[in-house]
Amino acid sequence: MNSSSESSKPRKRRREAEIEDDGDGNGNGNSEIDSLEDCLTFSDTLVALRMMRVQFPNIGKVSIQPFILQSQLYSTLKDRTEVDRELECLKREKVVRVFKLNTGQDDHAIMFLDDYLKQIDHVISRFEERMQLGTGIFQWFKTHVLDCKLEPSIGHQELCTLLSLGGKVKDEDISLLINAGLLNRQLIDPNVYWFAIPSIGSVLKGISQGRKELISLLKRTKYKEMMMTSLQKKRLRFSSLDMRFHIRDLIGSGYLRTVQSPTGLLVQLSKD
Repeated sequence: MNSSSESSKPRKRRREAEIEDDGDGNGNGNSEIDSLEDCLTFSDTLVALRMMRVQFPNIGKVSIQPFILQSQLYSTLKDRTEVDRELECLKREKVVRVFKLNTGQDDHAIMFLDDYLKQIDHVISRFEERMQLGTGIFQWFKTHVLDCKLEPSIGHQELCTLLSLGGKVKDEDISLLINAGLLNRQLIDPNVYWFAIPSIGSVLKGISQGRKELISLLKRTKYKEMMMTSLQKKRLRFSSLDMRFHIRDLIGSGYLRTVQSPTGLLVQLSKD
């Protein structure tokens, strides 16, 4: 009945395996060889996500698992409606989670669920060492909340109800989840929380500053454009993320566009 979808699964698995082989699984792909001009577009959302995960920059001392901005996904796939549909399926299948970021109104990060659970485990070990207290609330959060609630936000009452499946919930437990960076209160409604990625604060600052620096760089050029090959070699002073990360982000969010020229791909500032 579903022979076409079934027959496509082995092909997808082969493609995913090939992508995993391109890096060591920690975002340390060979960025010197991989040209953004050669891998700017994809035809499959999951393949694009896995490729960009492999290409996630190595950020010095910051302990963060790879994530992909939704804008970066839009920059690599032409049909945004199809991207949104496939991303929703990946969320429902618990392959990825999507997080609202405070760097912009429409900014969202996508992280593979396995990576997110690793990030939480790192937080748990850090709190165990520092506070000498029971970290059962973190396990309840992983087991009862994350497994049931797949959306980017959750209400206070629903959060407490799900956590109570693990045991009695106290106000201090919610505060601990917030302090650990797993939840952020919504500004508009303090009874609603955004799920968050722990330890992402300094990286978010780099996203905002890198965007400004890259746009400023292009504004200073004569025609507000630069060859992709030249732009990729530039280094940003105010972001620990690499140029490829920011180029994809700004193309997907509409600040930049690419134009094919006789000498290669041009990156231009989009006109207002």
